[in-house]
Amino acid sequence: MSAIKPIRNAADYQQAMARIESIFEAAPGSAEFDELDVLTTLIQAYDAVHHPIPEPDPIEYIKYKMQERGLRQRDLAEWLGGESRVSEILNRRRKLTAKMMKALHDNLGISAEVLLAAA
Repeated sequence: MSAIKPIRNAADYQQAMARIESIFEAAPGSAEFDELDVLTTLIQAYDAVHHPIPEPDPIEYIKYKMQERGLRQRDLAEWLGGESRVSEILNRRRKLTAKMMKALHDNLGISAEVLLAAA
């Protein structure tokens, strides 16, 4: 097991990634597996600070979920208060209400964090 050190810059990051690649097949319970676990945690922390992934645009995500499930606007009408309201939401002319967000969460599985960005 090599000495584990903090990841403070791109060079440290590359070293950690190279080490992960060399021990990726480590057996659970081994010292190398523990090292892999720690290095993975350090890389995730570094990535969260230096390469954050933004939340998706709520309206685009609703459209994506509709396409993924083969839904049309009229399929969302019952949850959102009618076809014209769905159209207004998808065209960004109307904001989502808490009730609509709950319905989208319950029926399409869209997280509250994503939906709240549209409020």
